[in-house]
Amino acid sequence: MTVFNLLPDPVSPLARETAAKAFADMLDGTAPEAEIEAFLIALSERGETSIEIAEAARALRQRVISISAPVGAIDVCGTGGDGHHTLNVSTAVSLVVAAAGVPVAKHGNRAASSKAGAADTLEALGLNLDRAAASAEDTLGDLGIAFLFAQKHHPALARIAPIRRRISRRTIFNLMGPLANPAHVTRQLIGIARADYAPVYADALEQLGTESAAVISGEDNLDELSTEVPSIAVNVGSASLPTRIAPEDAGLPRHPLSAIRGGDPAKNAAALRKLLQGEHGPYRDAVLLNAAAALMIAGHAADLREGVEEAAEALDKGLANALLDCWIAY
Repeated sequence: MTVFNLLPDPVSPLARETAAKAFADMLDGTAPEAEIEAFLIALSERGETSIEIAEAARALRQRVISISAPVGAIDVCGTGGDGHHTLNVSTAVSLVVAAAGVPVAKHGNRAASSKAGAADTLEALGLNLDRAAASAEDTLGDLGIAFLFAQKHHPALARIAPIRRRISRRTIFNLMGPLANPAHVTRQLIGIARADYAPVYADALEQLGTESAAVISGEDNLDELSTEVPSIAVNVGSASLPTRIAPEDAGLPRHPLSAIRGGDPAKNAAALRKLLQGEHGPYRDAVLLNAAAALMIAGHAADLREGVEEAAEALDKGLANALLDCWIAY
């Protein structure tokens, strides 16, 4: 009898050892696909626990193609799936935070539920994804930024990709992106599209030994800090973000979410380049707010207003724009 015959109980969570064995067998391809499919559906229907999320992440981390990262490196990444189809906020934040002096190991992929994921938009800007993947450790050390293309670093996920396509619904693996960074960063700003799930996700981060992180979610279920409504933040480790964050707390105005609606990679890339070249407006304010939070996580800003000032300086002095150019040419 395989561990997959022990389908998740509607009430009781899986024990840590059972969860660890299940995800190891799943990623190593040692269980029948039909059993894996039933297992993932049952988990999703019941709702994943923090232990199950942590053990799935641990199994992925043990099988990832890793790179080394400088001390203090951070990742800014969301789980996606919020359905709002906004411009690429976390990608822009990564460039701004790196330009402000914090190494950023940006983990990302192509679009799943939106029209333009981080990989799609960076490619449209001119970044060669194959070259960026091959030189990720070098650019992280030399420029302070890297794009860790999930497809290049998680070969184990290829084994269950057909199963996930057949299921055609959210599974625990839709929560894994921020938890399986190939650079093994211990400082993170993580957006999640389900505010009610943020404490569960934060508990999983605690179990994984995270040094400093915050799980954020807009009250509009945006997987970033929203500039339309307040957002919640659940701190992990030494992080000290306010537990409820409104744009005005950072000295920023509110904007309707529709003002940062994105589109295809070309549209999102053009908007990101204009932002880096100094364009003001709702997109800039969304990036400033989230960059401020990331700078607090990294220990580079004492509060959100100071973080906004640092992020604005990186934009206004052209530092983030120059960084992107150097990265593309690397």
